[in-house]
Amino acid sequence: MADLNPRQREAVRYLDGPLLVLAGAGSGKTSVITRKIAHLIEYAGYPGRHIAAVTFTNKAAREMKERVGKLVDRRAARGLTVATFHNLGLTILREEHDAVGYHPGFSIFDAEDARALLRDLLAEHAADTGLEIGDLQATISSWKNAMLLPDQALSRANDAREERFAVIYQHYADYLKAYNALDFDDLILLPVLLFRNHEEVLQKWQRRIRYLLVDEYQDTNLSQYELVRMLVGHRQGLTVVGDDDQSIYAWRGARPENLAQLKEDFPSLKIVKLEQNYRSMRRILSTANTVIANNPHVFDKALWSELGVGDPIRVLRCRNEEGEAERIASEILDQRLRSRSEYRDFAVLYRGNHQSKLLEIKLQAYQVPYKISGGTSFFARNEIKDAMAYLRLLTNPDDDVAFLRVVNVPRREIGPRTLEQLTGYARQRSMSLTRSLDEVGAESHIQGRALDKLLRFTHFLHDVRHRLENEDDTLGVIRRMFTDVEYEEWLHQNASSAKQAQKRMENVWYLLDSIEQMEPTEDDGDTEQTLEEAVSRLVLRDILDRQEEEDDSDRVQLMTLHASKGLEFPNVFIMGLEEELLPHRSSIESETIEEERRLMYVGITRAQRCLTLTYAGQRKQYGEVIEPIPSRFLDEMPDEHVEREGSSDRDPEANQRRGRATLSALMDDLS
Repeated sequence: MADLNPRQREAVRYLDGPLLVLAGAGSGKTSVITRKIAHLIEYAGYPGRHIAAVTFTNKAAREMKERVGKLVDRRAARGLTVATFHNLGLTILREEHDAVGYHPGFSIFDAEDARALLRDLLAEHAADTGLEIGDLQATISSWKNAMLLPDQALSRANDAREERFAVIYQHYADYLKAYNALDFDDLILLPVLLFRNHEEVLQKWQRRIRYLLVDEYQDTNLSQYELVRMLVGHRQGLTVVGDDDQSIYAWRGARPENLAQLKEDFPSLKIVKLEQNYRSMRRILSTANTVIANNPHVFDKALWSELGVGDPIRVLRCRNEEGEAERIASEILDQRLRSRSEYRDFAVLYRGNHQSKLLEIKLQAYQVPYKISGGTSFFARNEIKDAMAYLRLLTNPDDDVAFLRVVNVPRREIGPRTLEQLTGYARQRSMSLTRSLDEVGAESHIQGRALDKLLRFTHFLHDVRHRLENEDDTLGVIRRMFTDVEYEEWLHQNASSAKQAQKRMENVWYLLDSIEQMEPTEDDGDTEQTLEEAVSRLVLRDILDRQEEEDDSDRVQLMTLHASKGLEFPNVFIMGLEEELLPHRSSIESETIEEERRLMYVGITRAQRCLTLTYAGQRKQYGEVIEPIPSRFLDEMPDEHVEREGSSDRDPEANQRRGRATLSALMDDLS
């Protein structure tokens, strides 16, 4: 334990009662948990089979188990449980299925399975009420996390909407039982109910799990807290590790107050604070401490570091959202050159996935490789793939992959058998699907009605191509094409909500606008870029992106602030520091700013060496240009650690300094 600091050693060695390790960001909490498991086995005499360590992700569980494996003899650790909450619940339910009224081999419904069942029930029981499937699924999940059964949810319903949801919840539970199936939330709820109703089963599991360790405790919901409390029982062999300042999942039921509740349920609770940070420079930590100090605290702590002062935090005001995206792209190139960093050393964080859209286009324009984490790449979204397939067919009718993607999008009642017949004939004739339809021989391989449907589709595309050749408004023709095929109506039919369908259609329009705005490359000359050139460039990007997905080496990381938790990067950008964006408008309206501030704290503490914050002076919103108010979190930062660049995209003096530094770095590389 020589490599542990005094507080870490204290946490590892303490066995006299329940323990809360209040672990700040970058304070080495994983080392504490793994070392404590080793200490329990090697020095306290706990057999591995009587120890359980619980966390929230499979990745964290695997890492924990690997580290323990390097510290403890395999035989001594035999039977050790290192799992997620839901895996632990599943283990309990598999063994106790009779007691909860399920047959062996029960199924587990994922989110899509559950959504499909709920969609049918919504259509059957509340078809004309305007209720949305997403709201229904989220509400039922929150009820389960709060351990409310259908009858309890119905009795506590506040309005007609919740009453309808509770009625569907009852039908949903009945169907799951009939299918011998559970959903994700049941994996925690049912073990808790089992332990409440069967004391002998609870005692059995308390005898089996004699010491329990829980990671990321601030992210537990009510049912998870109850599961922990019941398993620990009177033995009080418990160590939990958490940080109330990093509780950012209230939207999925997390309760940071569970940390405070520990003091009431376990009066002898000991608290050890891990405040030494091994990740970030002192300016970054001081800024994080100052911002989060604006939240009320049950437990006070202040992170510190021995890694040095570091550079000032930069706050950049950009002209508009396009200027913001372009500035970030150029800054990454600039900083990478000056510091001789890799692309993987940079991360751009944002409040919502929609913010990545413009940033992706700018990064591509600057030829900066990137990876989307915690969200879907703009070019990987289904609606963008559909739109690209249509564009590829317009420029190259022989593109079979594009043809097969959209021949039934929107649905044209062309079945798989018909497409199989068409493919077989085209292969026989060694030609593309579209060309094979022009041959007389196609009639002998494809039934009349099916052939008519295929021909209507190809003739429609032919007419669009004809209009493109004879009309000046290229983008107008393409827009009419998507309107004529009723693509937006199809999105509404297949989306979970009208809002989601609208967003997807907006993405398609955004793609078309970006094509119009694409600048010709040097190879294209000064001439106006044709649709064929624009599409070919976008297709190439798509191909390269797919290749890069297979080679996850040196790329800038793009992710939401939520997705960044637990990660660290030498250079971090946080964009969109504006009121109603960060903090989010919903948090302002619901007066839950504390969680948004914790989210900001998480973002700041991802940075190791360099932190840059950006916001836009103007932003388009609902078709209008507004002037957003800079985020309150910027005002909360200490002036002595912050360098603010004023009203223009670049402060002249700062620009000159940066230019000289970049030139110097370039000259060094050339020498």
